[in-house]
Amino acid sequence: MKILLTGANGYIGMRLLPLLLEQGHFIYCSVRDRARIPLETFKSQKIEVIEADFLDRKSLGNLPKEIDAAYYLIHSMSDKHGDFSDMESNSAKNFVSYLDRTSCKRLVYLSGIVNDPELSEHLKSRLLVEEILKKAQATHTVLRAGIIVGSGSASFEIIRDLVEKLPVMIAPKWLNTKCQPIAIRNVINYLSGVIEKSETENKVYDIGGPEVLTYREMLLQYAEVRGLIRYIHTVPVLSPRLSSLWLYFVTATSYNLARNLVDSMKVDVVAKDRRLREIILVERITYKEAVALAFQKIEQNLVLSSWKDAVVTSGSSVSNTEDFIKVPSHGCFKDKKVRQFERPSREVLENIWRIGGDQGWYYGTILWKIRGYLDKIFGGIGLRRGRRSPTEIYPGDALDFWRVIIASKEKSRLLLFAEMKLPGEAWLEFQIFHQKGNKYIRQTATFRPRGLLGRLYWYAVWPFHIFVFNGMINRLVSHKA
Repeated sequence: MKILLTGANGYIGMRLLPLLLEQGHFIYCSVRDRARIPLETFKSQKIEVIEADFLDRKSLGNLPKEIDAAYYLIHSMSDKHGDFSDMESNSAKNFVSYLDRTSCKRLVYLSGIVNDPELSEHLKSRLLVEEILKKAQATHTVLRAGIIVGSGSASFEIIRDLVEKLPVMIAPKWLNTKCQPIAIRNVINYLSGVIEKSETENKVYDIGGPEVLTYREMLLQYAEVRGLIRYIHTVPVLSPRLSSLWLYFVTATSYNLARNLVDSMKVDVVAKDRRLREIILVERITYKEAVALAFQKIEQNLVLSSWKDAVVTSGSSVSNTEDFIKVPSHGCFKDKKVRQFERPSREVLENIWRIGGDQGWYYGTILWKIRGYLDKIFGGIGLRRGRRSPTEIYPGDALDFWRVIIASKEKSRLLLFAEMKLPGEAWLEFQIFHQKGNKYIRQTATFRPRGLLGRLYWYAVWPFHIFVFNGMINRLVSHKA
């Protein structure tokens, strides 16, 4: 079967892709930026990557016409508060317009559980997209899920941040809202299973795990799995804005995403439909089991995808890494440092590839942390995003408050673009090169200021650059992993 997988480099798409390949399908991967899908991970000849943006009809011309089925896995949770409907409905309409000109017979969409009479703006948007997709000529199958639990999922990472960092929580009353969490493995089982089941055509199903829990119970059960003792006190006085700020400062989420999550967390998301369980027989994983499985992946460095890599969570939108591959030179400030070294190039390259996350930035760690705290205070993302893997980097990955633009071991080059709050744009580049038989590492920080404020910012941080960047390049050369 020829299948179009939209959002192929997203959190769900990256988990679904290997299973569809294992089932023998040929997959057209639709992404906005081909550099952000690591094809070497899958090692398959049955993949074709096509760049398309469903908000831009002109970009859809290269999409295939001869397909048997399609997955619609496009949605947004990171844009400004409540601004889902227009963008998501336009994307869905463009998708249907394209799909009706193809040979597609089946359409599968992953939506959200919408059984509560009072829906958040996010869930209303999901429902609206459902109605648009149902107008396609192809038959449809809609799966509605609540909280998805797995390594790298937004829900899991936010719960992880809260429980790991806070022994005592003064929490909003929405922690008593009910939900039915589902393990990412079960979500993928259902998504891959319905594609060839004719009895699921033109049907809508709720999918959920075996338990109905409150968010409070989820936090406490997570603590049990991790062997932690945690105390939670709920108070009725935290407004949505204060609740959002609480999530924003404690977790890796952006404020806009936190606000949208808070709105959704005030709504019960409990499945009322069991029909699919009789068609696709899967062993439903409990919440505690899902948390334990997630940590197995984390500990083995096998986190295939993360919500932090799938979305841009700051004001500097990097929707396409190619837009930032060419580092500018005109009107820019640069801090360039070069060091010769004698040790094997492979060892220095490994140091570069481990930068950020738990490893840190090799020098002036406290200054990096202060910069992260300041970024949070001014509405940025701070350092809490970390990195998906301690050893592997791919274009499009989040790396603390940077976005990976180029990660080429063949060319010994790593290029990062800043997503912290800045009065301008910033790049940080590392490259190993050889000259006259000698080995060198070049580290270049580039800043393109925006107006007078940008120039004042560069001169203000320049003394710290001298200290931090000199120390960093020296440690990259000398550090032993």
